[in-house]
Amino acid sequence: MITDRLARALDDRLRLSPITRRALAKVFPDHWSFMLGEIALYSFVALLLTGVYLTFFFDASNADRVYHGDYAPLDGATTSAAYASTVRLSWDIRAGLLIRQTHHWAALVFVAAIVLHLSRIFFTGAFRKPRELNWLIGVTMLTLALANGFTGYSLPDDLLSGVGLRILTSVVESIPLVGAWLAALALGGEFPSDAMIPRMFVAHVLLVPAVLVALISLHLGILVRQKHSQFPGPGRTEHNVVGSRLWPSYTLRSLALFAWLLAVLFALGGLVQINPVWLYGPFEPAQATSPAQPDWYVAWGDGALRLFPPWEFRIAGHLVPGPLFPGVVLGGVTFLALYAWPFAERVRTKDRRAHHLLDRPRDHPVRLGVGVGALTFYAVLTVAAGDDIIARLVRVPVYDLLSLFRVLVLVLPLLAGLLAFLVARALRRGDAAGVGGLTRADLRRAAHRSARPPEADSGESETPARDRPGERIEMWPEGDLWRWRYRDEDRHVVLTGNRAVLSEEEAASAARLAYPGVDRVVVPGPPPAPPPGPVRAALRRWGRAAAAGSLLVAALLHRRRDRRRQERERAEQAAPPEAADKASTGGGRT
Repeated sequence: MITDRLARALDDRLRLSPITRRALAKVFPDHWSFMLGEIALYSFVALLLTGVYLTFFFDASNADRVYHGDYAPLDGATTSAAYASTVRLSWDIRAGLLIRQTHHWAALVFVAAIVLHLSRIFFTGAFRKPRELNWLIGVTMLTLALANGFTGYSLPDDLLSGVGLRILTSVVESIPLVGAWLAALALGGEFPSDAMIPRMFVAHVLLVPAVLVALISLHLGILVRQKHSQFPGPGRTEHNVVGSRLWPSYTLRSLALFAWLLAVLFALGGLVQINPVWLYGPFEPAQATSPAQPDWYVAWGDGALRLFPPWEFRIAGHLVPGPLFPGVVLGGVTFLALYAWPFAERVRTKDRRAHHLLDRPRDHPVRLGVGVGALTFYAVLTVAAGDDIIARLVRVPVYDLLSLFRVLVLVLPLLAGLLAFLVARALRRGDAAGVGGLTRADLRRAAHRSARPPEADSGESETPARDRPGERIEMWPEGDLWRWRYRDEDRHVVLTGNRAVLSEEEAASAARLAYPGVDRVVVPGPPPAPPPGPVRAALRRWGRAAAAGSLLVAALLHRRRDRRRQERERAEQAAPPEAADKASTGGGRT
């Protein structure tokens, strides 16, 4: 009652009910791939929750501290305050290791979910008009996630992360003219500086998360404001969204995903060890650790540095160091290409229409080939970042593996991209339902003949729903409530709304929101079910007869049991007292 009164008081002053009602009526598609963005969102929430706990115990300082705790090998050792507090978190603070490892796993899942989400958007064409702005926001969030993950990875000031930070500092310093100035500005002096860890801490827990929260809010606001994209299917057009309402079905599903994600992250944090900094030891500028490998989301940069030849030259008297191209140019070109892709594709295809239906990847062979080739390229770089670990496991000289990876990073992306391009063209012009149905002849035709463009890319605009007489909205009363459904007689599609409303106008409003422009009619109710066939009718009759017979038999058995009980009671009452005492004492024997 108190909650209802509070809600009414707020609504009287702020008039939130129309906005809330419209927001809760928003429809979301039911395809599983749309949950990748929610996994990224909920991983970020897990990062915030676990990060707040860690900030209570982490000491972001380079000052010397003497560690005294349960980890015996370091007891009494002098290290930086950041490293000592990290070891104390792992060994001496209740649930500290669980929260720290869960935080690390959440960071890995967060970046992975963003990458998968962007890949889904890229291959399905969800970045096209009118969603270019959301694509730019997503790429920016990926950039910030990489930066924030690296700063968090470097904060413990252990030997492994310190070497990685030194490599990144060298990459930044390789930028001609301004590199050394940028590195000194970020670190507060020459590496390693006293202000290095405090500055990274402020960026990691305050600046970058604040920007990410703002971008996520803007991203979701644009998503709510615009119509949600969806895959083609029965009843789905450029003017509607078929799926589940935000409340209650989609909300319950999303909260269940959040609960499962938290369960998986905490299970990983408690059962799977990650980043055991007490084994690496504190960072010393004169030392390095090998074999070593960074987290996967920055491993591609490490792999590029390992594979790129040590080329150096001078321009106008300024040295251009070797790390510039694999460390700066490659990353810069990658993100510039991601930012520019929606506009470059629009120029190439001359398609300036608004798109709310997604593409199948096979419908755009060029896009698919470029995307698969790029992902293969960065996958090879990521594996190459662990060439020293692989060499140690398989007992092969590391320089032989280095030569092999240099060949693979040039050959595999081209082969993978070309194969994806040919498969897409073969699927688009053939009758095969999937890759397994393709034949060698289909691939040969795709390689030698141009594939016809998909129907979605034709210059014709979609016919409005009101011009298709086979489609209509049907509404009917059901007691005191009203229900509605969408019907397409040409395609034999019937989709019933998943929620009853109180009035005919509310049903019409919900139908207009889901299927704008479709004419509506009022019908007495859903048509009666067709009469059962002879077999089903006979089964029903036999079932009723069997049920009636079972009830009759049960009633007779119950009546017979009552009679026996009554007869036994009468016999006990008619027996003389002496016989009863004798029977109770076993005939008087002792």
